[in-house]
Amino acid sequence: MSTYLHTQIRQMKPTEISRIVTAYERTLHALSVKDRDDPLTEMVAKTIIKVAQTDIADPAEISAQAIKQLEVR
Repeated sequence: MSTYLHTQIRQMKPTEISRIVTAYERTLHALSVKDRDDPLTEMVAKTIIKVAQTDIADPAEISAQAIKQLEVR
């Protein structure tokens, strides 16, 4: 797990942590990121947190929105 993601979810409720970590892992898988030291993992983490702060609750939708935002960059 990225350092950024870890620090951001530390104080969250277990259900929030679960959905964010699920979305994060799903996004890394979809982007074929296997190396957890890849700088892309931090970008993914920041984007996941940003999307998760909206009204979207479904990890699959959080992941889809994050991927869409990352593709624009």
